[in-house]
Order: sequence, then C-alpha cells, then structure tokens
Amino acid sequence: MDTYIALLLSKLQVLSTSDHASVVSMNLFVALLCACIVVGHLLEENRWMNESITALLIGLCTGVVILLVSGGKSSHLLVFSEDLFFIYLLPPIIFNAGFQVKKKQFFRNFITIMLFGAVGTLISCCIISIGAIKSFQKIDIGPLDIGDYLAIGAIFAATDSVCTLQVLNQDETPLLYSLVFGEGVVNDATSVVLFNAIQSFDLTNTNPRIAWQFFCSFLYLFLTSTMLGVVTGLLSAYIIKKLYFGRHSTDREFALMMLMAYLSYMLAELFYLSGILTVFFCGIVMSHYTWHNVTESSRVTTKHAFATMSFVAEIFIFLYVGMDALDIEKWRFVSDSPGTSVAVSSILLALVMVGRAAFVFPLSFLSNLSKKSPTEKIGFKQQIVIWWAGLMRGAVSMALAYNKFTSLGHTHLRGNAIMITSTITVVLFSTMVFGLMTKPLIRFLLPHPKPQISSDPTTPKSVTVPLLGENQDSLDDLGGHEVPRPSSIRALLTTPTHTVHYYWRKFDDAFMRPVFGGRGFVPFVPGSPTERSSHNQWQ
Repeated sequence: MDTYIALLLSKLQVLSTSDHASVVSMNLFVALLCACIVVGHLLEENRWMNESITALLIGLCTGVVILLVSGGKSSHLLVFSEDLFFIYLLPPIIFNAGFQVKKKQFFRNFITIMLFGAVGTLISCCIISIGAIKSFQKIDIGPLDIGDYLAIGAIFAATDSVCTLQVLNQDETPLLYSLVFGEGVVNDATSVVLFNAIQSFDLTNTNPRIAWQFFCSFLYLFLTSTMLGVVTGLLSAYIIKKLYFGRHSTDREFALMMLMAYLSYMLAELFYLSGILTVFFCGIVMSHYTWHNVTESSRVTTKHAFATMSFVAEIFIFLYVGMDALDIEKWRFVSDSPGTSVAVSSILLALVMVGRAAFVFPLSFLSNLSKKSPTEKIGFKQQIVIWWAGLMRGAVSMALAYNKFTSLGHTHLRGNAIMITSTITVVLFSTMVFGLMTKPLIRFLLPHPKPQISSDPTTPKSVTVPLLGENQDSLDDLGGHEVPRPSSIRALLTTPTHTVHYYWRKFDDAFMRPVFGGRGFVPFVPGSPTERSSHNQWQ
C-alpha cells in the first residue's frame, strides 16, 4: 500500500512539473507575441523591415537563447504540430482574407487570379518536381519515390506574399494588390489540395488512367470545397436574418458568425476537402450577406475581432518558424554532410525562381490579350512585382513539409531530415533576404503610383494588418451600376467579367437578397424608426 501511494505521489509530482513547464512556456510565448507586436509597430515605417521579418528575427534570437540555456538540447518552447497550424492558426487567417477582401477588384480580375493561383501553381509544381528528380538523384539524400518528388513540388509551390502585401497599397495599386492577394490565397488552397491528392494516390505505377483519376480528384476537391463554403455562408446569413439576433445580443451575432465560419472549415476537413478554399469563400459570402444582416455594433465587432485573430495567428506562425529553425534534432542528421544540405537548399531556391517565372510572364501575356483598356493590362514592372511576391515561402510550406517528412514533429531518417532543414533554409532565406528587398524594389519599380480610391461605407473595412486592406466594396459594385448589357456574342467574349456580373447582379437582386439579406437590408431593431419598413422589406 505504501509503495502504491509513493508511486502515485511521484506520478502526481511529475504531472505537476510538466504542467508548470507548460505554463511557463505559454507565458514566455505570449510575452514574445507582445514583443513582436510592439517592435513591429516601432519599425512600421522602416524601409527594410516588416512584421513578418521582425517575428522571424525575434524567434531566431529566442531560439539561440533557449538553445544556450538548455545546453544544446532544444531551441523552442512548443513542439510544432501541423494539426496546430491547420486546425487553429490557418482558419482565422484565410477566413479574414475572404471577409476583408476588396471584392470589386478580386472578381474583376477573377480569371487572371485563377490563372495565376491554380494553373500557375500546377506549372510551378511540375517544374519543381521535375527539377528535383533530375537534381536530387545525383545527390545522396536517401531514397525518394515519385510521390515524394511530387510532394516536394506541392510544398515549394506554396507561396507566402505577406511581405509584399504589407508594402502594396490597395487603393494606390488596386490591380496589382488584387492579383498578388488573390493569387496568394488561391495558391495556398491549390497547393494544399494538390498535396492531399498526391498523398491519397499510389503514384509508384503511373498510367493515363491514374493521371485522369488524379485530375478528377483535384477538380472535385476544388469545386466541392468552394460550394461547401458558399452554402455555410448562406446558411449563416439566413439564420441571422430570420431569427433577428440583433434585438437580443451583439455577442450572439458575432459568436454565430465565428462558429459558422469555423464549422465550414472543420466540415471540409471532416470530408477530406480543402478547408482553405471552404473558409475563404465562406468569408466572402458572409461579408456580402451575413454582415449586412447584423446590427451596427456587431459589424464593428466582427470587423476588428476577425482582423485581430488573423493578425495574432500570423505573428504566432512566423515567431515559431524562427524558433524551430534552430531545432538541434533536425540539424544533427545533416551535420556530417553540410554541403549536401546547402546544395539541396540552393537547388530548391533556383527551382522556385524558375518555376515562378515560367508561368507569371506567359500567363500575364495571355491575360493582357483579353484586356482592351491599358489600365487593366499587367505592365512589365507589375509582372516583376508579381514574380517577386511569390518567391517567398512561409508557414504553409513548413506545415506541408512537416506533414510529409516528420512524425509528430520528429525526424528519424536522414533524407527526411535533409528535406526539413532545406525547407527551413528556403523559408528563412526567402523571407529574410527577399523580404528585406521587397520595399526598396517596389518603391524603385512603382515610385509614384496614382491613387485610385474606391470606398463603400456599407461594407466591412479592415484595420491595417497583414493580408488585409481598407475600403471594402461589395460584389454589386463591380464595374459600377452602369454595366452595359451585352448585345452580341462578340461583346460577351470581349467583356466576360462585366457580362457575368450583369446577370449575377440581376439574379442577386431578384432572388438572393430577398432570402439571405445583404446590402440594403436593415436588421430588425425593436423601437427603431425603420422597424416596420425593414421588417416588411423582404416579406
């Protein structure tokens, strides 16, 4: 009996020590997050620095300190988990991107964005995969099959344009900002969908039938994920419009919007779809319908709350990537052959640059062929900025690499360790070096852009944080209210975006808004002067 009690007490003591260590780690990490925000604010006007680079540098410095204190055993406070990234950190970032996106420019350039984000990502993935096959077979990094090489292509096809978006102004360069922002979101979604499709197929014996099944699976994931996000967004709008949550509590309205958005992401993960695409389009639909059905106080609350969650998640990711870059476990495997790791990293960086150029300039040329107005065409300097914006790699590449080449954050094979350390090197080098050069490059290429301010007070405006912009607009503002009706097939082909919007606006006004609310719908507030008119407007 005494032995049992002693054993129980020892276990409780170990558990207590473990809990205390976790509390200490979380306190330090939260303090570092605060430091990143303060230092980032102080360096906001700096020509070279931005908040992403600031968080990475603070993470690196913290990793060095922890490494010294622990005697070279560890460099981070928390153990990286791709589940932590994909389940908790990524959803608020992507949702807020859709919720705050400047929809007029996004949908005006939708075809070009899809060309860059979807087709361009596939081209980049193929070039990186083929280049890796040709190059890595000459280097001794361990056995890799065709699925591994394709996964490498998907990992390094995922861009991180946060540094560029922090420099670009959505009102001064609306076309460029829209293309960089839209491509970044679609690229992340395409990379994750492509990665999951590669993981789910046995690609050791490829044939035309397997290739066709792979393409159909990719298309299915893309379309069903989008539709799930749209349906969830419409459901939230219908619930809030019919139940009039505004007369009860702003907290309930905000809580319902937040939970419905997160539910869309988790449903996508449950059904093995792309949560990124789902929650992005859920954000777009919520900003077009749901946001207009809530009270004014709820609009202010949702605008700032979603932006804040996204901002903190981004800083968290970059801070952790900086600390994890010095994880001694991964570097121990490549310590006997540092030249191999440097060679792999250099090859991957070169392939990223070549793969990026292989689609940006040709697809820009194709896009310009369909544009008549010079202001809608992508100039050569703008193409260089778009190419540069996609050279940086970030958290999505890290998470996919961990998913493929580690087990619960640990690496036990030399080849996998080389791929992880190479990914870390590419992420750090591209973010630090290319990111530091982003502001000077854009100021050199676009020194005095003409302001093209488009403001609409009836849609959500964001605060100035990464991935966000100001002066939101509505889907119904695309091209203004004087969109000419197409009179011929030729007109339909020459102005497809405006034509599609013309019919969409008619459908939206006639069917969608009476059911789901949206712009022009005033939420029911008891005792207000507009109570009767707003209540009867959609009856």
